Amino acid sequence: MEALRLDGVVKRFGDFTAVDDLSFAVVPGEVFGFLGGNGAGKTTSLRMVLDILRPDAGSISVLGRAPGRAHSAGLGFLPEERGLYKSMTAIDTIVYFGRLKGMPAAAARAEGSVLLERFGLAASAKTPVDKLSKGMAQKVQLATAVVNRPRLLILDEPFSGLDPVNQGLLEGEIVRAAKDGAAVVFSTHVMQHAERLCDRLLFLGRGKKLFEGTQDEARATLPVQLVLSARASPAALAGVVDAHQTGTDGDWGEWAVRLAPGADPADLLEQCTERGFALRRFDQRQPSLHDVFLHIVGGAEGR
Repeated sequence: MEALRLDGVVKRFGDFTAVDDLSFAVVPGEVFGFLGGNGAGKTTSLRMVLDILRPDAGSISVLGRAPGRAHSAGLGFLPEERGLYKSMTAIDTIVYFGRLKGMPAAAARAEGSVLLERFGLAASAKTPVDKLSKGMAQKVQLATAVVNRPRLLILDEPFSGLDPVNQGLLEGEIVRAAKDGAAVVFSTHVMQHAERLCDRLLFLGRGKKLFEGTQDEARATLPVQLVLSARASPAALAGVVDAHQTGTDGDWGEWAVRLAPGADPADLLEQCTERGFALRRFDQRQPSLHDVFLHIVGGAEGR
């Protein structure tokens, strides 16, 4: 069963359409990247999933039912804007959020203790939140999101403000949750995190879905780029749409080569062998997710 499905969802604020005919689905065990620039409609979409906002059109299914408080036992949410009760201790904070999600107090306390130990905060369990460092408080906030071992974990710009150590901790928890069978949805505009974590991803621009698929499918939207060291220009080879020389090394030229969409670098290499086209270097340059994002989202937002 799909953990989350949106079908034709629309959300307007007056004359402004923040989310425009958005559809996608996420299954258990999947890390789904919800990617877009600031103002793309990511947070608005997630707030509709959480029943904080209601869509003007379309439908949303959360764990098989319409959004609502009935899902709290199966949901985990880490908002971009962090907020904890400053006078509560770390463990009491986690227990409180566990109880809100329907956990018995003893179970929430036991799981909270496990999380604090895993996050290196066992010695600070009884320390009030306002006495913790910012990084320690962020770990407590993360613990409140996963204390109930959610079936659907939603993270809105979760890496915002985290230092590299805590970014690594959060990435580890995302992977752990997915391996335990949770569907994980996280929004971000930082492509490096998505590149390391996502099974599938969606690019959102001006409220519209611009792409949905795997990372390989996303990269396939850009032409293949190669770096060749050759005695002659490769421009005339079949499948090459652009070749420009970037340098020389004696009798050898260094060439940046762009292939036609769908062209296979292996076919070009075989062609070089058959034609006796001398090569000393043949490297494929994989476009980064950042390159793809700029290609898809940047182009759409520039129109």
